[in-house]
Amino acid sequence: MKNEVKKLGRPVNENSVRQQRLKELEEKRNNGELKRGRPVNNESNRQVRLVELELKRMNGELRKGRPVNEGSVRQMRLKEIEERKLNGTFKLGRPKLNKEEE
Repeated sequence: MKNEVKKLGRPVNENSVRQQRLKELEEKRNNGELKRGRPVNNESNRQVRLVELELKRMNGELRKGRPVNEGSVRQMRLKEIEERKLNGTFKLGRPKLNKEEE
């Protein structure tokens, strides 16, 4: 004895409007013609800004982060340290402790 499996649920009407629409969508999906999502408006502010950023990125003009303030105390100190390193006068570590002999 072989068990027969019945198809459950309501029968599908292949000629219904819904089934025809689903069939068209499946065909478009297989052909790659199905457009998804909201279309892009190239005139919008965001799209214009994205194009400008992409052009700057291609030219190498795009800089990330905040610009360096050359007049700040930290930058002056870093510049001084760099100059001392180049001159060879920059000492690393803790200064030597001179013990006085009694």
